[in-house]
Amino acid sequence: MKKIIFIGDSITASNKNADQERLGNGYVRMIKEHLEKSGKEIQIINKGVNGHRVTDLAFRWKRDVIDLEPDLVSISIGVNDVWRQLDSPDLNQVGTEKFEAVYRELLTQLKTNTSAQIVLMEPTIIEENPESKGNQMLISYVEIVQKLVEEFDAIHVPTHEVFITHLKNEPEAALTTDGVHMKVIGNELMANAWLKAVKEIL
Repeated sequence: MKKIIFIGDSITASNKNADQERLGNGYVRMIKEHLEKSGKEIQIINKGVNGHRVTDLAFRWKRDVIDLEPDLVSISIGVNDVWRQLDSPDLNQVGTEKFEAVYRELLTQLKTNTSAQIVLMEPTIIEENPESKGNQMLISYVEIVQKLVEEFDAIHVPTHEVFITHLKNEPEAALTTDGVHMKVIGNELMANAWLKAVKEIL
């Protein structure tokens, strides 16, 4: 049975603490249900934690990822690294240099200590306007994720691109409750993009 860990922030967690299976009601659950319907024998673990940035992942990386000996690790991080710069300017911020350095170190540890396949999801959106300040700031973080995909031979899930394309083509269909946290349609976009990206290996 293949063990898959999803790790990230509240978009990944998606109310998992209110869920007996601790999968949440977001894209992680949608992926699990799809894979099970397809006859895949999988164990899915949701390690999303509300509010987390890449620096928070570093503190729990060994316990929540490496020690669990996963076959596949899917990472979705970056929204809070940017959002905190907008809503909590007095906080110790995670700029692009720190984001890239910490993320690279986590992936290096993963490669060194496990044989897990790596899936990197782009950070999604901040506000449902492609020209918002948050989305413009996210571009540099998305580019870092794309760079790390190449560097670590990871599977790339172009979630930011998918969301921006949707916003441009169907602006009347709201994806989030508050500009960040997903409605059902937002979770469906994430799940579908993930499944499309990994179909060759699962």
